[in-house]
Amino acid sequence: MMPNRVAVVDYGMGNLRSVAQAVIHAASTVDHAEVTVTSDPQVVRDAHRVVLPGQGAMPDCMRQLRESGLWDAVLEAAASKPLFGVCVGMQMLLDHSAEGDTPGLGLIPGEVVKFELTGRLQPDGTRFKVPQMGWNQVWQAQPAHPLWQGVDDGSWYYFVHSFYAKVQLMQHAAAQTDYGGRFASALARDNIFATQFHPEKSAAQGLALYRNFLHWQP
Repeated sequence: MMPNRVAVVDYGMGNLRSVAQAVIHAASTVDHAEVTVTSDPQVVRDAHRVVLPGQGAMPDCMRQLRESGLWDAVLEAAASKPLFGVCVGMQMLLDHSAEGDTPGLGLIPGEVVKFELTGRLQPDGTRFKVPQMGWNQVWQAQPAHPLWQGVDDGSWYYFVHSFYAKVQLMQHAAAQTDYGGRFASALARDNIFATQFHPEKSAAQGLALYRNFLHWQP
């Protein structure tokens, strides 16, 4: 069997340790899977699959991606092989973010906007807080994307974010979550899949996504 090389992109901004550990854990159940955390563009180019984490402010992430020399390698990966974006790594895939008026990679049409929930109350009477921080349910689009295989619809995942994705085409929303209104909490287009939530912090249902990613043949 051919190796299944997975590159976790280190451009200086991702939640690398927990993402890498979760992907390595998922890879332990997949034959010939090799996971590497890398800042080397050539390793990204040579990988069979790529994970793009992200953490912090969108302007900083985009600047670091460019200055790291990994920008072109990530775009090439997104054009030709399975790519999994996580948190800000998902937001970077869109056209533009309102956070710092920042252009994105333009791989999925849409905008990243801030939650506007001041003064609004949740069903339990408490105020919505921004950032959304904690567990929330994720409702899969139908028909369900292959990465949801074995994952119950409405499963709970862990979120930490103040900005969210507004896609131009709902066909690119692989799942939605309700926080003062529904928003796209997972995106998919061709060989790209991405989540606003953190699979690496979401117990078994998060590991299931990484495991399915390692088997995915888009």
